[in-house]
Amino acid sequence: MKKIYVACAVAALFAGTAGAANTPTNYQLELMSKLDASKAPAQNFEMRKWKINLPYPDTKPEREGKTMEVYASQLNDAENPFSHPEWFYTNAETGAMVFKVPNEAVTTPNSKNARSELRAMLNVNLPTGYKDPSTNFVLASHDNAAAYGSIGGRMSAALSVDHVSLSGNDAKMGAHSVVIGQIHGSNNEPLKIFFRKLPNHEHGSLFWNYEINPKDKKDRFDIPHNIFGQYNLTKEDKDPVGGIKLGELFTYDVDIVDNIMNLTFTKNPGEANEQVVTYKVNLAEPNSASDLDTSYAQDWMYFKAGAYNQCNIKPKTNTWSSGCSNNGLDAGDYTQVSFYKLNLIQ
Repeated sequence: MKKIYVACAVAALFAGTAGAANTPTNYQLELMSKLDASKAPAQNFEMRKWKINLPYPDTKPEREGKTMEVYASQLNDAENPFSHPEWFYTNAETGAMVFKVPNEAVTTPNSKNARSELRAMLNVNLPTGYKDPSTNFVLASHDNAAAYGSIGGRMSAALSVDHVSLSGNDAKMGAHSVVIGQIHGSNNEPLKIFFRKLPNHEHGSLFWNYEINPKDKKDRFDIPHNIFGQYNLTKEDKDPVGGIKLGELFTYDVDIVDNIMNLTFTKNPGEANEQVVTYKVNLAEPNSASDLDTSYAQDWMYFKAGAYNQCNIKPKTNTWSSGCSNNGLDAGDYTQVSFYKLNLIQ
């Protein structure tokens, strides 16, 4: 009886969470039992090798006009560990680490989209050495692999997407979607994990993209892979009942061993109806879908996790426009993601 009571009590709390009204599973309750809802994110999660970018202007003179960047030392400050009441905080009921992003805000130099997103920095003594070998990882195939912070690595997460933008042009893949995990290379991304849910659908779709790594950056494009649901749906399509609902817990595991990217995605983790989808990709070999891909054999990379909002309000004539508005949180023009587990092994 006690377990049933706890589950019901938490379910009532979930009903008040943005977009989420799902009864937590036993696995989710287990994860929540390890989190302290009164503490800052870095007091619940290992964050020594992370920094974060947030959707508001930085106050540091050297970063004037750029997106806010909080270094690992600030995230993990013993006396005052960092959190932000609106964009990066601990959920007061569940203990989850929450990333929230409006549809329009200051962005990083090479992006049109706002984010509340962690970036792995493997050299804890070099907080701004973004391109330094010691703070990034490579594949075993790299000619100078020993100089880098790691050969391969692993990132595992248990999370729910609580909200995606209600506005947007559903013909654009950025509308109603958020990137919740990445591997970023020096220019391109061998992995971007997306969640996308259309406003008139009950379920959202989970999919991942491989971006080819061509010699000329203008030739790059994404190769999508459906996981649960379908990546290219519009409002006219049927609800992807095989997908994932807002507020529903799922997991991903990204494990780079030597040259191989092993991906594992789990829906209903720990439940009788658990579903697991796996992929195995050799990142040191060009993707067979494109003659332009050079592979990531000699590239350096890093992990990212959080909420990278794919909605923006750029003019409709802009190639990267997603046709979204930015009328505020009450209008539903934002995205929100809650992490119950995030492990980085490097």
